[in-house]
Amino acid sequence: MVEGPGVGTVALDLDDALMWDGVPGQPDAVALLRAAVAAPVHAYLVVGPTGAGREELARAFAGGLFAEGVDDPAAAGRHRALAASGRHPDLVAIEPEGRSLLVVDAERITREGWRSPIEARCKVILVDRFHTAEPAAAASLLKTIEEPPASAVFVLLADEVPEEHVTIASRCVRVDAGPIAAGVLASLLEADGVDSGRAADVAEAAGGSLERARLLATDPAVVARRDAWRSVPERLDGSGAAVAVLVAELRGLIDDAQAPLEARHQQELEELAEREEVVGTRGSGRRQLVERQRREVRRHRDDELRFGLATLSRAYLARAHSTPGGNGLPDDPERLLVATARITEATSELVRNPNEPLLLQALLLDLPTGGD
Repeated sequence: MVEGPGVGTVALDLDDALMWDGVPGQPDAVALLRAAVAAPVHAYLVVGPTGAGREELARAFAGGLFAEGVDDPAAAGRHRALAASGRHPDLVAIEPEGRSLLVVDAERITREGWRSPIEARCKVILVDRFHTAEPAAAASLLKTIEEPPASAVFVLLADEVPEEHVTIASRCVRVDAGPIAAGVLASLLEADGVDSGRAADVAEAAGGSLERARLLATDPAVVARRDAWRSVPERLDGSGAAVAVLVAELRGLIDDAQAPLEARHQQELEELAEREEVVGTRGSGRRQLVERQRREVRRHRDDELRFGLATLSRAYLARAHSTPGGNGLPDDPERLLVATARITEATSELVRNPNEPLLLQALLLDLPTGGD
């Protein structure tokens, strides 16, 4: 066992099968990386949403690389356990502190890659949020990927591959880790002790993210939020007043949805404060923790909006395939399908960090009313 401030306790023994079992819902990605352990290339790009297992994939792959060729089962198990927990000295995780991966981050990636391994035969440089790399940072990183150190393997994690990053992506083996299927999420929640009915509701709202699913499992209001979004078409009457009321209500629900996350953040801050009393504030990681929490809040709001907009889109699709409409007359399927396309357009705008109330107001004013 290993223990330390802010580390907790880690069992230093993990066999290969159990390590890969820690990456649920990604069988194809697991198979690809597990096979790659025996003869790895210099760089991999894992593409998929946060919470769908991309970081767990990278850690398991690192554990496999560190343990490969180690004859002593105990030593191999130690390599796997430390990597799976993110605490192996040769697993270097680099994440931009702000919204973008900057040149200073790219320089650190290069510097860490050229440093010799400490315990294993190679180093794994894990780069999170690669898709946010600014042009100068991407150019610097490209040079490192094209002329890699012999003892380093780079694993880049990204939500997507922007057009300007295609050149770097072409130098990597791509591994897709898409959203986890709702049925798989529901089964995992049930294994955690969540009631089957609630597990199904939460899995639908989780957007393919196990991390979000487990957070929502502690949120008693998730079904009420879903029902509120479902009711929007029937509450629209073509007036700006109705839209203003709905936008205020929906944004209030999104605000309230942050409660479980805020509770977790408060616990993290309290635990950090306790550690700082023991070891001091120098090097405690407070700034990094606060910045990570801010990113998680932003992502949580975006996830809630995506969940709400997806629920709204399904409501219009259901109307398009049903008869009659709310006024006793058949709905116009073509207009309702156009409405779903408009909702998809609004969802795609979230990547540009739009003004939330203006986005919702413009969308709802464009949508068919309850009697249309």
